Amino acid sequence: MAQEENCRAPDGPTAPGKSRAPGRSPAPEKLPVPEHSTIGRVVAVMSGKGGVGKSTVAALLAATLARDGHRVGVLDADITGPSIPRLFGVKAMAAPVGFGIIPARTPSGIQIMSLNLLLPREDDPVIWRGPLISGAVRQFWTDVVWGDLDYLVVDLPPGTGDAPLTVLQSLPVDGIVFVTSPQDLAAMVVRKAVRMARLLKVPIAGLVENMTSFRCPECGRETPVFGARRAGELFASLDLRVLGSLPLDPALSELGDRGDIERYEAPFLRAVPSLLDGLTRAEATAETHGPARAETTAETHGPARAETTAEMTKGRCLER
Repeated sequence: MAQEENCRAPDGPTAPGKSRAPGRSPAPEKLPVPEHSTIGRVVAVMSGKGGVGKSTVAALLAATLARDGHRVGVLDADITGPSIPRLFGVKAMAAPVGFGIIPARTPSGIQIMSLNLLLPREDDPVIWRGPLISGAVRQFWTDVVWGDLDYLVVDLPPGTGDAPLTVLQSLPVDGIVFVTSPQDLAAMVVRKAVRMARLLKVPIAGLVENMTSFRCPECGRETPVFGARRAGELFASLDLRVLGSLPLDPALSELGDRGDIERYEAPFLRAVPSLLDGLTRAEATAETHGPARAETTAETHGPARAETTAEMTKGRCLER
């Protein structure tokens, strides 16, 4: 259990006259709100497993929030494997100025910051060790001039290492959206990431199951390419809210490759703002009345689970 203990969020400050237990270090302080910026909510998109579509879900979440009239930014924390600029079709470089870095903008006005926006070519490799990666993630928070945002979506890389740990410990994350695919192997790794979040006491908004089936572009029939869905099992074993699912849709792949991801719609992601509100209320109640009361309040007053009809739980391409 040594790995778990090292990851666990430490207790608060030691009382006067008492010494901290050996091996326990002070909890990292959250970074302050960036200068020249106001950020309403921070939502991280995480999996632990690579190749399950975290960046796609992060992009779809940002596009959904922007479509509903919110001011949105995307922080690409996948320093060594960034893909957010390509998904949005952004090729303009981020602009360093005297007081910070001006992020690039997508066609719909979403602000994005990614290391690929600072490289001469998008396929140049970033060969960095952990401290440099963590430092870059912090700078994307502190040095970028985000302006006034309602939501900042953070796209996390795979694993439970430096970049995810930096985000969850240093940024004021209001909730995490986890992404998985139907394979049991993916679900096993996602469980690790979920337990990491809970050890660090970061709220979880829910789970998205990606690549649940192949949708035939001719007849619309769906085939479970990767086997039976696992979201229900994960919900049962980890008590996660299932937000919805995305199929293996050729239209989604094509739009992502073209940099036109904003044209694809995933209606179930519209539930995320109300879920974040519910998490905030539960956290406030926990501080006032203790965790037992918070759990009851969340169950009683929290938002209802996202609808699971075919229309609400699957993505679709928007017509021009």
